[in-house]
Amino acid sequence: MASQTQGIQQLLQAEKRAAEKVAEARKRKARRLKQAKEEAQAEIEQYRLEREREFQQKQQAALGSQGNLSTEVEAQTRKKLQAMHGGQARGKDQVLRHLLITVWNFPLTPITNGSCFLSAVIASRHYSPNPPPLCVSF
Repeated sequence: MASQTQGIQQLLQAEKRAAEKVAEARKRKARRLKQAKEEAQAEIEQYRLEREREFQQKQQAALGSQGNLSTEVEAQTRKKLQAMHGGQARGKDQVLRHLLITVWNFPLTPITNGSCFLSAVIASRHYSPNPPPLCVSF
């Protein structure tokens, strides 16, 4: 009997050592999984940062070209405005002269047919000495 209890004790100790080895193997496996997960997260973060950097560079390149485009548009607008103001200044004297000639040569003649009492001539570039009257009827 003593040999049986000793055999049982050996079996129990062997079972205990096997359970400890299994537990240790599970711990090693958990540590390896945790380490692999951390390495994967670090790799993902590094990849994300690299892609973010590339995106920022492309965005700066695109916005930089748009900034140049807006600068060019502003310069063209300024140039066109200056040309318009210059044209306005050059044409101002001609317009005033034409306006004064038109006002001084604007004939007002009464109409005797009874349906109109005022006639006016529409000012044009070519003044006609006998323009058709414009009647206002009431």
